[in-house]
Amino acid sequence: MELSRPSKAAAAQLRGCRADSDDDRIAVDRERSWFLFCKLRFLANCDCTRLAKSARKNKMEKATFAAGCFWGVEAAFRQVKGVLATTVGYSGGTFKNPTYEDVCSGKTAHAEVVQVEYDPLQVSYKDLLDVFWNCHDPTQLNRQGQDVGTQYRSVIFFHTPEQEAAAIASKEELQATAKYRNREIVTAITPASQFYRAEEYHQQYLEKRGQSSCHFR
Repeated sequence: MELSRPSKAAAAQLRGCRADSDDDRIAVDRERSWFLFCKLRFLANCDCTRLAKSARKNKMEKATFAAGCFWGVEAAFRQVKGVLATTVGYSGGTFKNPTYEDVCSGKTAHAEVVQVEYDPLQVSYKDLLDVFWNCHDPTQLNRQGQDVGTQYRSVIFFHTPEQEAAAIASKEELQATAKYRNREIVTAITPASQFYRAEEYHQQYLEKRGQSSCHFR
């Protein structure tokens, strides 16, 4: 039903003036309906998509993994549904604002890592752990294939007590399998520390070159 613009008498009534007749009361009711209609239209025209994205962003969680050269590790996680963003960088060291050359020198104690932002409603932390175990050899100490050095060590950097518990349980479960029964998993499980974003040319390195993997298994 289309509502006509309310009369001045009705508007005055809403401002506290007295309605002296049935016509005035009808006009007041119409004015109230008009304001309600306008309010509902305003709410309907709100940017609901923006609000939904904002709510989802607040529910995102973070995970950080080191599994050798971060190029291939990042590519593996970017293929997972529910992973919303990835960033490669350096963590676990003592040197502030390291460059790639600093880390490669072996003097900063940093590991090459991938920081993953994910939606726990779409993918669980356990699922991310499965990706982590499958994208590298966790029995190699301070290396992955021909990449040798402490920056290539295997580490799970946990952000919450729940992540720590899940990582420990996952490692123990994997160690008990036939595949690793006679091979020790050397992956460290440590609290997340300062993360330093790597240089821009390292971000999504393989994806920019049309590749999906270069990682040693």
